Amino acid sequence: MSADVTVEDTRPIDPGVRATTRLWFITILAVFVVMIIFGITMRLQQSETVDVGMPMFYALMTMHGLGMAGTMFSAGLVIIWFITARYAMPSVPLMRFAWVLYLAGAVGLLAATLIGRFGPGWYALYPLPFHNPAWPQWSIGVAIISLMLLGVCWLVCQLDMLRALAKRYGVSNLVGWQYFRKEKLEKDLPAPVLIAVICSVAGTLATLVGAATFVTYLFKWLAPETNFDALLLKNSMFMFGHVIVNLAMYCGIAAVYAYLPTYTKRAWGLNKLTVVAWNATMFFILGAYFHHLYADFAQPDGLQYAGQIISYLSAIPATAVTVFGVGSQVFGSGVRWNFTPLAFFLGIVGWVIGGIAAVVDSTIAVNQIFHNTLWVPGHFHTYFVVGFVLLMLGFVHRFVESKAERLAKGSLFAMIFGGYGFVLMFYLGGMSGVPRRYVSYKALTFGSIAETGAQLALVGAVFATVFLVGVIAFCVSLLKGRRAEPALE
Repeated sequence: MSADVTVEDTRPIDPGVRATTRLWFITILAVFVVMIIFGITMRLQQSETVDVGMPMFYALMTMHGLGMAGTMFSAGLVIIWFITARYAMPSVPLMRFAWVLYLAGAVGLLAATLIGRFGPGWYALYPLPFHNPAWPQWSIGVAIISLMLLGVCWLVCQLDMLRALAKRYGVSNLVGWQYFRKEKLEKDLPAPVLIAVICSVAGTLATLVGAATFVTYLFKWLAPETNFDALLLKNSMFMFGHVIVNLAMYCGIAAVYAYLPTYTKRAWGLNKLTVVAWNATMFFILGAYFHHLYADFAQPDGLQYAGQIISYLSAIPATAVTVFGVGSQVFGSGVRWNFTPLAFFLGIVGWVIGGIAAVVDSTIAVNQIFHNTLWVPGHFHTYFVVGFVLLMLGFVHRFVESKAERLAKGSLFAMIFGGYGFVLMFYLGGMSGVPRRYVSYKALTFGSIAETGAQLALVGAVFATVFLVGVIAFCVSLLKGRRAEPALE
């Protein structure tokens, strides 16, 4: 058996898996639309078009950041969970329990932010949530418990996937090291399975770090006189947050590996280079968060240098093998560009563009200038808005087996046009020195930053509205073009 071509040893998809996946994505798309509306509202506030007030602005910023990051990571886990079900049998009851936890966490965060005005930002860095808060004490506790519920949700999903895949392939074979043994392979490891395992292992480690962080937060909430090391908790919070938002993208890429070959009619198997690339990615993704800490003078110098090096290295392995793989898949294949392969291809493009912008910002000399500007939301919105979201919607379109191709492609055009226009305003703002996290730019009296920031915010809100229209049109295409029984295997 060749190590270069994966034999797709798939199993029929259980009806319970289909129903659970459908339930998850109905919820995810609904939350996603609400989070977009919150984001548009913030940009309109910054443009002085509307006035929601400072407490509500920061509450929306907190909910939008936590809600969007958590929802996208949840969507990524559902994608690889469904892919796992092609090869092994994960637990449907556990995944439904995880959905209950996700829903409870989302509702709790909405209550804490929209009712309680909890607004320390998505990062909620210690001791900001507790230090002279402008929000009631109950909202702090509800937010912490809600985030812990989301963490349990993710742990349940990831550990169950690892259990199911280990039972099918063996623990020692899950990360592909058997490709370096001399003996003949008994069974190829499908490439999407390798990515699912890498994401689940790294995600489990990050979620455990996040859980430990939120336990200390809960202890602080229950016993206010207790104090913890702020720098240590900042490290753990950024390790947790940085890893899960990047893993969401990799989960979406697993869908490309799994389903693009069904359109190109070309095998996409594992080889030694691909195994090395994804194993290296698992290592690098856990340490790249150090580039968020360059401004911390108390941080050991060695970690700062490591942050620079690992941030550069983390951008290479998975990107190189995936981009080359996608190019090899589509070039000369005569692929029919239906919505799903087109969304996959454009999503990979968005991921690369956002990644390049992230590497630029992770360069220490550049970071000193750009880090607290709109360049930062520019790069992470790029690989979400025109990166992961397109991969997610490509998966959902195929899952539903929608026949409304014309409407779906029209929605994709709107999302591309609106999405790139939206993120471009962030980049232009960053290059103009417009700061991030500001409720209003009117207090910036030097130069034309206030005027520039407000104008870019308004244009960004218009483009984001176009993107929202595209998302809604896509949802309509699913309702219009759905079949009674999805055929995705």
